[in-house]
Amino acid sequence: MLSAPYADPAELVAARSSVAELVCDLPEGDPEQLSFEHPWEIRAFAMAVSAHRALGFDWTDFQQALITSISGWEESTGTSDRGWSYYEHWLAALESVLAGLGLLSTDDLARATGEVLAVPANRNHHEAHTEPIAIDPARLTHP
Repeated sequence: MLSAPYADPAELVAARSSVAELVCDLPEGDPEQLSFEHPWEIRAFAMAVSAHRALGFDWTDFQQALITSISGWEESTGTSDRGWSYYEHWLAALESVLAGLGLLSTDDLARATGEVLAVPANRNHHEAHTEPIAIDPARLTHP
């Protein structure tokens, strides 16, 4: 029996297929160059790509917000790798794009962040409970 959130194996297969399609359909995306060290990173990636698909914002707006976030980090830390997390910048870029569209306010983000941080660290949003997701574009079938 699979642990939550995928009690049904078919749900797990559907979720993996959905993520694989997001990755392979990403503008300028190369699944072979993606790597995720922690489960939250693929969630951050999927949230940004899903938001792009659902809201239809220009992907170059996201790219520019990502560049801005990384540049700000580089200016504040120099060339040190200390504190570096590529997918934290993905989240910052997504927040910036959604705020620019008027879909995310600082207050809403602070409230939601507080709710997530209030959940004990041993809850499932901090740990992988299923096998890692591997993206294999050759397995996708597109009509």
